[in-house]
Amino acid sequence: MDKAEFTALLYERLFNQASVPGQGTDGMRLMQLMAGMLTETVLLFDDPDMGLDKSICDLIELLNCAPANGDLAVDALPPPYIIDYETEQGRELARDIFEEWLECAYQFQELIIFMIHNMIVKMEQHGQPRAEVLRIFMECAARCLAYELAAQELCDVVIERNVGIQGWTLGESISGLSAISGRYLALSHNACSLVSVPSLPDKLDQVSYVMTQEAVRLGIPAGTDWRFGIAANDYPPNAPYDLIHNLEPACQTFFNAVNLHDYFDRAVACAKAAGRMLAVASGGSEPELEPVIGKPLAMAAMLETYRSVCQSGAIASC
Repeated sequence: MDKAEFTALLYERLFNQASVPGQGTDGMRLMQLMAGMLTETVLLFDDPDMGLDKSICDLIELLNCAPANGDLAVDALPPPYIIDYETEQGRELARDIFEEWLECAYQFQELIIFMIHNMIVKMEQHGQPRAEVLRIFMECAARCLAYELAAQELCDVVIERNVGIQGWTLGESISGLSAISGRYLALSHNACSLVSVPSLPDKLDQVSYVMTQEAVRLGIPAGTDWRFGIAANDYPPNAPYDLIHNLEPACQTFFNAVNLHDYFDRAVACAKAAGRMLAVASGGSEPELEPVIGKPLAMAAMLETYRSVCQSGAIASC
């Protein structure tokens, strides 16, 4: 397959995935898919942060345009769990296509950047200023990379520090990361109503989905047993605060280092790390922690901590 044929295949698959039946192409989904694709290419190299910065600079040069400045409107970007989902789809698409690309990774990345450049130009032709589109794209790519690096780093921290030095079990590691995700989520919005099971607030349900999908993506069996045995809503919340107090300072240090300050973003990143840790503990033919135990353990830690923060009055509007 020559370069022209490969580029045509790339466009075809991208548009197929970004299309909405009966409505055409979803521009925001297209941006997120491309952000995920670019992120996957920079993860092929030793320094992904520098790789993303260099890729964005190349894109700015091709477009002859700087991204729009200033604060983004509150609703300019999709919620973090949507960004994680759509960019993960883009990453998977990049991996699938890269298997068919016989050239080096650098050439593949150049092709992806060239494609993104063309897409932004086409979107401008349909009335969307390229500076604004570029800014949205950059924000999505930055978050995609931050979530992935957070999942890697937080799992490494837990394994080296908490398991290796402090003697935590993998079950405690999963619970700690999941609980911190629930805490950050509760702090991110006015979620003061009591939580019923299995009917959860939408944001809690979506963030827990980030965790479950990360675990499933890495080999944990899908199923309906994530909430098996979780305490009913009329029981007092039982958050694992000893684990939270031990682990949260390390999470805080990392998030400050990568400039991930929004609580909602942090909740998604920790949920992704919890799902990955669950895959470590419950994957393979002889798991250390059986999935039927690990999955509800992770879900309960997130839910119970979320309920506890809400009921304790930690959110200002409660």
